Amino acid sequence: MTTEMQEIAITEEKPLLTGQPDSVKDAEIAARILLDQGQEHNIETPHGLVHVTLHGTGNTRRPAILTLHDVGLDSKSCFSTLFKFEEMQEIVKNFTVVHVDAPGQEEGAAPYPVGYQYASMEQLAEMILPILQYFNFRTVIGVGVGVGAYVLSRFTLNNPDSVEGLVLVNMDPNARGWMDWAAQKLTNLTSSLTEQILTHLFSQEEMSGNTDLLQSHRERISKSPNLSNMELLWKSYNSRRDLGIDRNNTFKCPVMLVVGDQAPYEEAAVECNSKMDPTTTSFLKMADAGGMPQITQPSKLTEAFKYFIQGMGYMASSCMTRLSRSRTTSLSSSYSMEGSRSRSRTLSQGSQGGQLPPSPSHTMEVSC
Repeated sequence: MTTEMQEIAITEEKPLLTGQPDSVKDAEIAARILLDQGQEHNIETPHGLVHVTLHGTGNTRRPAILTLHDVGLDSKSCFSTLFKFEEMQEIVKNFTVVHVDAPGQEEGAAPYPVGYQYASMEQLAEMILPILQYFNFRTVIGVGVGVGAYVLSRFTLNNPDSVEGLVLVNMDPNARGWMDWAAQKLTNLTSSLTEQILTHLFSQEEMSGNTDLLQSHRERISKSPNLSNMELLWKSYNSRRDLGIDRNNTFKCPVMLVVGDQAPYEEAAVECNSKMDPTTTSFLKMADAGGMPQITQPSKLTEAFKYFIQGMGYMASSCMTRLSRSRTTSLSSSYSMEGSRSRSRTLSQGSQGGQLPPSPSHTMEVSC
């Protein structure tokens, strides 16, 4: 009896499975880190290599969410705040997310040689299809900001069957006019490249306020080792052609236009909205928001994105919380160059997973 007691005591002192709980925990942490970092790929396209980061399993039964950033940013600096936001995780775990970096804009990219011929906006749009083919994605939901919004719009117009939905932040579908061209020439003489890009990203109010966000981006851009690559993308964007969007030539998929009421491209986004099909377009104007709502107001944009995806027939059981409480709808708050008129609606076109009933045309005004 005494011997048995001693054997039990020895077993408790030196358990055979010492450290197992820690090992399991370490494995879970390692898996989470790997998931957060994503899988990086360099994909060959007709116009050069494109750096892409994939998050998720690559499930092709649902469309992937494909993002494209603005000039002066890369996929991390443009979208990390939004896609790592706590309430966005409900979406992230249900979709594969593909973050695309425009050529030469990714973190650590080597500067292109002097005289390098950078891709045009049309060529950048042509790089998207090889990415879909590489991962065997049949369709995507595009999320673009500024330059990224323009490129994804061009791609969607050329490949309507490949895109199930578009979220376009700070969208400007127009080519630069002569007045804009002259103003840009003058700006080139009086402002550094960093300041030019900042005035594209931030509103005048934000520039005057000299916020911490502005300062951090000023420092990051001015000290970037691939600043010359940013300049090439900036010049390419300023040479863009008009998308030619009108009621007879518009997107075949649901679209959500997003802009801050203090954003540099607020007027351009409103004008774009006036040219869109009101039966497939939602217009979200964020109150007290500047040029980077995906960074400054991720909670509101996340909730709007959930609402948009529900309208497409996905995530029907998702809880609408902050936006449903905070947004107000106005039947005549959106306006175009010709005057006041209602333009937008909450989307109701279904795809896989169901269909929601149609709702009246309206604009979402988020003011919380």
